[in-house]
Amino acid sequence: MKPIATILGVSALFLAAPAIAGDQDFTLFNKTGYDIAEVYVSPADAKAWGDDVMEDEVLEDTASVPITFNAKNDICNYDLKVIFTDGDEAYWTNFDLCTISKIQIFWNAKTQKATAKWE
Repeated sequence: MKPIATILGVSALFLAAPAIAGDQDFTLFNKTGYDIAEVYVSPADAKAWGDDVMEDEVLEDTASVPITFNAKNDICNYDLKVIFTDGDEAYWTNFDLCTISKIQIFWNAKTQKATAKWE
């Protein structure tokens, strides 16, 4: 079983051209081994997570979902938080969504670590 509030800071800062509003969209791939009940994406400097972008949907293990922003801003650095169907959660920080189009999240039960790959 996963420990509650597993935290892994992911530094995903890249040099990029100036962002165009709406360039923060990406596809999230769940490779954790667990189903995800909630997904939150917020600017890195935000004090609150905001709304669950999955609404009432569940992101099953091995599935993916497009995450689309309606924001008309040029914010690039975002944090990602997921809550699994068993209530445990994990989060990652500082994804540069102006340069990233795919994020794969992983859970290693042996080491009890959450990690991510992106492109």
